[in-house]
Amino acid sequence: MFSHKIPAMAMTLRVLARLLSYPDADLRQHLGELHDALHAERALAPVRLAELDALIASIDLQTDIDAEADYVQLFDSGHRTSLYLFEHVHGDSRERGPAMIDLAQTFEQAGLYLTEGTLPDYLPVVLEYASTQPAREARAFLNEMEEILNVIFNALLKRKSRYASALGALLELAGGKARPVSIPDDEPIDDTWAEPAAFDGCAAHGQQRTQAAQPIHFVRPTSIQGART
Repeated sequence: MFSHKIPAMAMTLRVLARLLSYPDADLRQHLGELHDALHAERALAPVRLAELDALIASIDLQTDIDAEADYVQLFDSGHRTSLYLFEHVHGDSRERGPAMIDLAQTFEQAGLYLTEGTLPDYLPVVLEYASTQPAREARAFLNEMEEILNVIFNALLKRKSRYASALGALLELAGGKARPVSIPDDEPIDDTWAEPAAFDGCAAHGQQRTQAAQPIHFVRPTSIQGART
């Protein structure tokens, strides 16, 4: 029976993949475990770990509705914050299709198959693949997308989003550099929901919910036998 050496950054990549996924109930139930896994592996500098701690805490403090709505508003409302990597490279051009096929084939060569309806260029999926590779290969793979990661990182910084810390962490794991993320704490909830002055408009923060697809991850071939045609 063969032993498999887990890469030094494997767990960190899996945690980042999960943190960048849709914040459903399952994710929110395991935030403490994600925090502990990051600190146990220590693949990131203490400053970056502290930033990710703040991201985890901010998700935990939100209601389900607010966390989900904010995620959709952040990642689905602008081109530069899109987590679909080929959108940054190919947009809606014909080149995107062949690039998708090539990437999916790369995953399959590693014994990983996408579940139905999942696009291979979705960053959390890409990170799950990277987490299965030896540290040297994983870093080289991330380095190939450093320019795209930088675009998303800076777009998130511009929006003053704590999710920028996750992209900053990826840039560091890729061997690059990203400036620290300095995001002010959110206003106390009492201030956020304070009644506006008469005739001064009415904020609707947190009062709408946008539906989004649940994140879908890789499954091993043994788990999908009989499901593929």
